[in-house]
Amino acid sequence: MTNSLVLKNLRIIDPSRNLDETGTIIVENGVILAAGNSAHGAPKGAEVRDCSGLVAVPGLVDARVFVGEPGGEYRETIESASRAAAAGGVTSIITMPDTDPVIDDIALVQFVQKTARDKALVNVYPAAALTKHLDGEEMTEFGLLREAGAVCFTNGRRPVHDTLVLRRAMTYAREFGAVISLETRDKYLGADGVMNEGLLASWLGLSGVPREAEIIPLERDLRIAGLTKGAYHAAKISLPESAEAIATARKRGANVTCGISINHLTLNENDIGEYRTFFKLSPPLRGEDDRVAMVQALADGTIDIIVSSHDPQDVDTKRLPFADAADGAIGLETMLAAALRLHHSGEVPLMRLIDAMSTRPAQIFGLDAGTLKPGAKADITLIDLDEPWLFSKDAIVSRSKNTPFENARFTGRAVQTYVAGKLVHSL
Repeated sequence: MTNSLVLKNLRIIDPSRNLDETGTIIVENGVILAAGNSAHGAPKGAEVRDCSGLVAVPGLVDARVFVGEPGGEYRETIESASRAAAAGGVTSIITMPDTDPVIDDIALVQFVQKTARDKALVNVYPAAALTKHLDGEEMTEFGLLREAGAVCFTNGRRPVHDTLVLRRAMTYAREFGAVISLETRDKYLGADGVMNEGLLASWLGLSGVPREAEIIPLERDLRIAGLTKGAYHAAKISLPESAEAIATARKRGANVTCGISINHLTLNENDIGEYRTFFKLSPPLRGEDDRVAMVQALADGTIDIIVSSHDPQDVDTKRLPFADAADGAIGLETMLAAALRLHHSGEVPLMRLIDAMSTRPAQIFGLDAGTLKPGAKADITLIDLDEPWLFSKDAIVSRSKNTPFENARFTGRAVQTYVAGKLVHSL
């Protein structure tokens, strides 16, 4: 039985081909046959849709998604995360190993894959733990985990403090063509800090996290990446000094990439206001000058990708005094809409934004995604760039509601999401 679809009169943006033109996308049996102004005709019996006024981009890829399953399903399941992803135009997610039990052996990687096959609306790619139980001491079996389907290795929310373990891990991962993805946070500097160190923290009476708590471990990791020639990805940077360190390491020949949370591109420490815990994040929200500098680093390509850093927390861990509340916010549903603020303000070209949320993460982690070229899987997001909307708490799809964008006004959103040619979300 033929499953054919023709999307007409679209503006098509495909960073993998540096393509931005009005045309048609033809899909048959979940695969793109043609996409562009040269695409004509339709397979017999195809469903034809007029998409005038919409923009088609490769389905978004979110490379840092925390879910609760297994062990914390009350916060988020793989199924509920996939529905939130589809609502936000995200067709592929990389899930972190911070679960209970930790995703550190083959059986658990296979559990994630099977659950995703049975229940998820989008593509789910598991990241495996870099060290057993995320303790930072004993490496996991990279080769076997890679073979089972792990797309990268990470210690999730926890940094790796032992430099010898990190050196061995990067060397070992290199032999399997695997990426090591780490958060950079010093174990001791600002250990008790709850927000960005500075004048505002003093005014609020909150302990601060100094900038060096991110910069020092990052520079250490970059040196080890250069030493081992391994592929290293700094998961979430938040400071211009960190972007400079990445650029310098590349000049030295290191194989390094980096990401940034959409929160650090569109919010700053002033949003914390009167101790609003939904803005308590790791790394902490920085000053406005830092945010502007990071937007520029994204625009010029120093920062490779944008992630939602989707981290569901329940009422018990967020409705607390600011210093006691858990870090993290949900973000799958708002990553695209928040990023479009940078497009509408003229700060980042739309092509670069889509590249950072689709093509580039697919390239870094070796995923079958991020392109609309003929022969590719038909993962497509249709966007109305100009639709005004309000992100209300009642509309949140995620099981958890800890969003920093509650009641935020956005312009532009995903209106249809296709995975392998199948419509998984439509307004």
